[in-house]
Amino acid sequence: MFSSICATTFALIVVAAGKALAETHTVTFNNNCHTGTPTLISQTGQVLSTGGAYTINGPLRGAIAYLQTGSCGFNGEGCTLVETTLVNPTTDGSGSSTDLSLIPPHAFSVTTGFGYIGACAPAGADCNNAGCTTAFHKSSDTQVQVPCQQDNANLVITFCL
Repeated sequence: MFSSICATTFALIVVAAGKALAETHTVTFNNNCHTGTPTLISQTGQVLSTGGAYTINGPLRGAIAYLQTGSCGFNGEGCTLVETTLVNPTTDGSGSSTDLSLIPPHAFSVTTGFGYIGACAPAGADCNNAGCTTAFHKSSDTQVQVPCQQDNANLVITFCL
């Protein structure tokens, strides 16, 4: 009896560990501007991508993306910013969230949009002018956040829609 309980417990731990290890997220870029460099920066300031698809095995927390046109600061200052956290939900409301930001020192630079790929598609947002209502203009504009409550959320970011 005891060995049967141990075997069952071990099997559940292996399945749970396998599921946790299987978390993966990919951010891809679609640069229709044909100029500039799509840039993805981690929460810790590491450049993760300068145009190519970026895949992480695990969560991606607090990343930012923008089209470096030569006038953007390292953290996207002066440009349209995409902010994202891609994480598998563990409770209701704890999954991925992505938004556009024009909160100063960020400012409209090029039309920018994003969309989830897969289970949360077609959820996303586009911003095509400095007054767009789909972007943060002040920190209380939380209604512009676009959630995804599915595992392994992937994101495509498009410039010059």
